[in-house]
Amino acid sequence: MARTYAGRKKIENKNIKNERSLSVTFAKQHPSVIKKVNELSTLCGVQSAVIIFSPNEKYVYSFGDPSPEVLVSGYLEHYSGAQSSKTSAWVEQFQNPQAEIFNTQLNNMLARLESEQNITEKLKKTKKENQEKSWYNAPIENLGIEELTVLKNATLEVKKQADCCSMPSIKPVLPSPKIFER
Repeated sequence: MARTYAGRKKIENKNIKNERSLSVTFAKQHPSVIKKVNELSTLCGVQSAVIIFSPNEKYVYSFGDPSPEVLVSGYLEHYSGAQSSKTSAWVEQFQNPQAEIFNTQLNNMLARLESEQNITEKLKKTKKENQEKSWYNAPIENLGIEELTVLKNATLEVKKQADCCSMPSIKPVLPSPKIFER
């Protein structure tokens, strides 16, 4: 007998009566709820928190961006109108170190950017100076009469120095080999 499958059939949204099915469904679904809250806070840049109690109320799962405690205390502070020193301490404890870390990273990156820009400017200036100085490396067809004359004189000077400093031919130290016949 062929077995029929439900596939991606839409499940009716109602309480599950069977305790085992309930715990299995909870175990499969609660990580995806936390994942969705994390995605929402990351993509939209919002502060969000979720607190999930297991069906048997044995475990409590919480997730928050920045943290559930900070968000709940901020919510209570905002809507109750009371400014408690404890909740302010929680908020400051989270926000100040993060802001300092981000400011430090930003300052380091700006300093690196500035030094890289200075190095780039110096390299461009050096490259331009070297191109102006190395006219003698240009093709001969592109040189003018004055430059050709200077190049000729420099070449003759190098040849003269090479001729005067050249070593005389070296004579072999060992006697030439003789062939012996028997």
